[in-house]
Amino acid sequence: MTKSLVSLFAAIALVNAQGGFVPLIDKKFTWDNIPYKVDTDVGLVRGDQVGYNRCNSSTEGPTSLCQTAIINSLDDFCLWAPPEAGKTVGEIEGEMIAWCSQPGHGTRIFPDGAITGVQFTKTPDYVQVVGFMNQTKINMVAGDPGGEMDPHGADQRGNPIGGILFTNAWTGTYVQANEYHNFMGSNQFCLKACDPTKGHAADYCQHIYDTQGCGFNAPSNAKDGVFESCAGDSQAFPGAGVAVPASSQCSTFASTAIYGAGATTTAAIPGASTISFSTTPRPKPTASSSAQSSGSASGSKSSTAPSASSTSGAMLSKGSVTIAAFLISVFAMFTLL
Repeated sequence: MTKSLVSLFAAIALVNAQGGFVPLIDKKFTWDNIPYKVDTDVGLVRGDQVGYNRCNSSTEGPTSLCQTAIINSLDDFCLWAPPEAGKTVGEIEGEMIAWCSQPGHGTRIFPDGAITGVQFTKTPDYVQVVGFMNQTKINMVAGDPGGEMDPHGADQRGNPIGGILFTNAWTGTYVQANEYHNFMGSNQFCLKACDPTKGHAADYCQHIYDTQGCGFNAPSNAKDGVFESCAGDSQAFPGAGVAVPASSQCSTFASTAIYGAGATTTAAIPGASTISFSTTPRPKPTASSSAQSSGSASGSKSSTAPSASSTSGAMLSKGSVTIAAFLISVFAMFTLL
């Protein structure tokens, strides 16, 4: 048997082993069909998804490991941040979980004083929040310059692994934003969700400028101490210029009016008068996933896989990889003959 034939068999074995892998960017869900875990791949280099995606009142609280984030408005958005203190963004980006400004999403809630200024902007191509924070209040290391979370990553599993993002700011009903980027660090943040119907979602939500930060990837008029909701022009694609796009129709709010237990105001989305908002409730977990959620929410990083009926995306099993490796070894032996 020739070496070229051995190489061919080896390639076939690897392709078969990896044939079921689906990149996070290609995993698309409707609001009422979110699986318990988006990432069901096991035995890979970065390990299993640490959290879950089907989140509700049973998972909400300070130990939540929910990895479904929301960006709806100035007063209702989430950011990716560590589940535990002590590690930098670069060390734990694959395990980030959702921290949100409002209860009701099954996540952790920003503590008082965590968000110190933010501008929400709705443009023709995306919605974004850019602002300032006390990052130590959401388990980030003091002084950490941070990094980027997006649905790509070197292994295409995303950062965080299995992290998905939804918004109702475009249509009034929850729509998945397959392309997003979130920069966290140096007490600043930005999260942009790019409209999948507009044709340039991947361009506006570039994921290759991960060391450039918010000023480069999401230029804005955000100011520390100011909380405002605006309409805006779309920026130039990241990498094509950093001019701050014009904003208009801005409404300013006191932070105490829109965040915390004493909040009394809902921040309007510019142009929302043309949107009919759905009252569709957050999907409730099945009995099996509810039990799994309770275990995960306690802070443990359970790798128990949900049933096939409650998940989406094929699994690259340890068995498949082992078989592939075995076949490669067998074929390679023939080169010695």
